Amino acid sequence: MTEPWLHIVGIGEDGLDGLVPATRAVVEAAEVILGGDRHHVLSETITAERLSWPSPFDAMIDTIRGLRGRRAVVLVTGDPLWFSVGARIGRAIPSEEIVYHPQLSAFQLAAARMGWSLADVETLTVHGRPVEQMIAFIQPDQRLLILTTGAETPSRIAAFLTERGYGQSKMTVLAAMGGAQERRFDGIAESWDAEVPPFNTMAIECIAAPGAALQPRVPGLEDALFQSDGTMTKQEVRAVTVARLMPMRGALLWDIGTGCGSVAIEWIRAARYARAIGIEPRADRRAMAAANALSLGAPGLQIVDGEAPAALEGLPAPDAIFIGGGLDEAVFEAAFAALRPLGRIVANAVTLESEAVLLDLHKRHGGQMSKIAVQRAEPVGRLTGWKPLMPVTQWSLVKR
Repeated sequence: MTEPWLHIVGIGEDGLDGLVPATRAVVEAAEVILGGDRHHVLSETITAERLSWPSPFDAMIDTIRGLRGRRAVVLVTGDPLWFSVGARIGRAIPSEEIVYHPQLSAFQLAAARMGWSLADVETLTVHGRPVEQMIAFIQPDQRLLILTTGAETPSRIAAFLTERGYGQSKMTVLAAMGGAQERRFDGIAESWDAEVPPFNTMAIECIAAPGAALQPRVPGLEDALFQSDGTMTKQEVRAVTVARLMPMRGALLWDIGTGCGSVAIEWIRAARYARAIGIEPRADRRAMAAANALSLGAPGLQIVDGEAPAALEGLPAPDAIFIGGGLDEAVFEAAFAALRPLGRIVANAVTLESEAVLLDLHKRHGGQMSKIAVQRAEPVGRLTGWKPLMPVTQWSLVKR
């Protein structure tokens, strides 16, 4: 059995003094220490060879592999496996070769400062990631702990909250927690103007005004929330569609004929770390999809210029596929061949020609066929009547 040779050590603002004796002994015995500038400052009394994070950052794994055979330590902040580089290293180097030494995370320290139960809050990171992804978590009475990406991040998040009717939300920024220079900044979103250190953690208590936006993460957002030219999967049908696509943590969706991106965006919002690729040949619709993704907290939506089936070539294998436009036999065959085992495929049709294709696919492959008919109440003069939307034929199938 391979012996561990790499130690990944979490360190806090209290430096070596905050490490348990066994972990401190590992750091003191190291021949080489890899970490960021602040990590080296926190352990500056140790006389070991020092390496900084390589640039580009992807070169880190090769650098670490080159340390095999030496007493190597990687210093990280807090818990190496909670929104930290330790997880990235663990995916590239066998776990039996690594020993992890966790320290209190920023989330644990922030929860303690706020008196919040970690079980009752959402923990997020926008460090090195699009800040817009936190928008999907803005909901009444929700508490958020967020690892930020710089000194300007709190102001941007304050703007997101205010724009959506959560201007009275309480915001706290915590910096250098656990160290001699610990600082705290408190305020509310709509009047936030604090200048904070670049390395910080945010605590937010979302407080909704009477007219605040309600945007739950379950599918079925209002149509008006999306920029659209009218050719979009409507709210009621979208809710059923996304449910049958079954969003799951980290799963990938192909949205073929993505249009304004409504299905892909709802998929991303519905499950942590869900990913989506939208395939759309029209530039105006790709622009709308990109804008909708930012405004609704799904900045990770990848948009591909092209038409299926040609545009599908070379894309990573999906866990689910939605065909909302351009359905024909060739598109289905290419999509289904790429779909991973237990993958879900859902296709919607509003024309008789597309419905005929779905009927044939159902006959040959099985699955579930549904007719979704929606009527909405609308004014009829001074009264109110039912106005039907175009009925949608839906076919869904799980790949076994």
